[in-house]
Amino acid sequence: MKKVIILATGGTIAGTGAAGAATNYSAGELSVGELLAGVPGIERLAELARIQVCNVSSDDITGSHLLRLAREINAQAGDSSVAGFVITHGTNTMTETAYFLNLTVKTDKPVVLTGAIRPATALSADGPVNLYEAVAAASNPACAGRGVLIIFDGGIYGARDIHKISTRSACAFGGRDAGALGYMLEGVPRFYHRSERAHTTRSEFDVDKVTELPAVAILYAHQDADPDIIDWAASRHAGIVIAGMGSGCYSEPWNDKVAALTMPVVRASRVANGPSMHDDFYDKYPHVLLADDLPPQKARILLQLGLTVTSSPDRLREMFARY
Repeated sequence: MKKVIILATGGTIAGTGAAGAATNYSAGELSVGELLAGVPGIERLAELARIQVCNVSSDDITGSHLLRLAREINAQAGDSSVAGFVITHGTNTMTETAYFLNLTVKTDKPVVLTGAIRPATALSADGPVNLYEAVAAASNPACAGRGVLIIFDGGIYGARDIHKISTRSACAFGGRDAGALGYMLEGVPRFYHRSERAHTTRSEFDVDKVTELPAVAILYAHQDADPDIIDWAASRHAGIVIAGMGSGCYSEPWNDKVAALTMPVVRASRVANGPSMHDDFYDKYPHVLLADDLPPQKARILLQLGLTVTSSPDRLREMFARY
């Protein structure tokens, strides 16, 4: 029987609260064993190995957790009896963890993240079906070589392009402009698209010897934003991502502050869809990079990993074009 390794991190899927209620609950209360016990028939899909990485809200996931997940998967991926991996995770930062793993795991075996919008004690909890479908996908060879996936409410999404789109709906994720890669139909994946950006075994990032990820700040641009926040961020971080207005814009006072820096600054957009655009007003500075269509939180992940390899703006620029 195929083996799927379940790495549990907590989140709403492991949350408990008042019977039937979908809000005001405590995340990360149930163990991985208790999660699996609540999914009828899941043991028929694969032999399930269990690893409790942590049991927290995804708001509290740190770089240390990300490094442990990547190393655990890389260490187990060479085992020929392992078909794939499932990570249970809170939805608030699931897309960040997925993108980090998309760039750092060194296997073509399926790596699938899932979670829930409603806690395990809610009426019509969505965690059990999501977990069932995630295990079904992780044990299916059709999901191999496609990068890290998120399976949620029957949709199959690529780690690079998925975005959380709702705070309450069970259909909580979307693929931004890229859309879903496919769907789970009666426990079987059906694909229509594939991510073209480099990932997993084609990625240059190696975190096996990385003990701490570089600190990168995200600054949110808005009308009349105080430019002195850039000085604060620059004094405490190795790089900055600006969640810019429109296609990655910010004010002239902010530009003056950014122009004086030497550390990498990435122009991303706070808009839900579309890439950040080249603009001579900002791009005349070699240390200012474009996020392409990565949202700010994923641009931060890529800049963190890029800084483990190089501080060269040209090399970092190539990474944002490749990944």
